[in-house]
Amino acid sequence: MSRMKEAGIKNISAYIRKMAIDGHIIILDLSDVKELVRLLRINSNNINQIAKKANQTGSIYQDDIKILQKQQDEIWNSMKKILLELSKIS
Repeated sequence: MSRMKEAGIKNISAYIRKMAIDGHIIILDLSDVKELVRLLRINSNNINQIAKKANQTGSIYQDDIKILQKQQDEIWNSMKKILLELSKIS
């Protein structure tokens, strides 16, 4: 029962089926992925705001673009590390 709870499965028959079919259950902590998705949403909103401002005024600040590019690069580098770690799971 404790392993069933660890796996986040509340129904005993679902747990037994899963174990019968796969023989094991892999539990992943995806909190890092959720945080990166949150950061991507924030960055996307910032990009949309700059695009809207550029369309309205015809001008944008180069520094704003550089900051967004740096943030986007940091997010992608973090995502690559997480994906590499996930690919090692067998």
